[in-house]
Amino acid sequence: MPTTRTTVALPADLLRGIEAVVQSGCAATRNDFLATAVRRELDRIQREAVDREFEAMADDPVYRQEAREISDEYHLADWQALRVAEDDS
Repeated sequence: MPTTRTTVALPADLLRGIEAVVQSGCAATRNDFLATAVRRELDRIQREAVDREFEAMADDPVYRQEAREISDEYHLADWQALRVAEDDS
C-alpha cells in the first residue's frame, strides 16, 4: 500500500514505549507499530459508529414494526427448519 510521509509529535514516554516494542521484536519498525495502532483505533471508531446506528434502530418504531412483520412472515419456516434439524440429529 502506498505511504505518505508525515511528522508526528509524541510524548517522550510513548516514544520510549514504542521503541521498547520494536526492540523486543513485537513490531518491525516504529512506523509499523504506529500504522497498526492507528488502523486498530480507526476500526474501533467505525465499530462504535455502527453500534450507535443499531442502537438507534432499537428505538425506531418503523424499524421495530418491520422487524416484527419479517419475524411473523418467517415464523413458520423457522419452526419447520428447527423440526428438520431435530429430525436429522
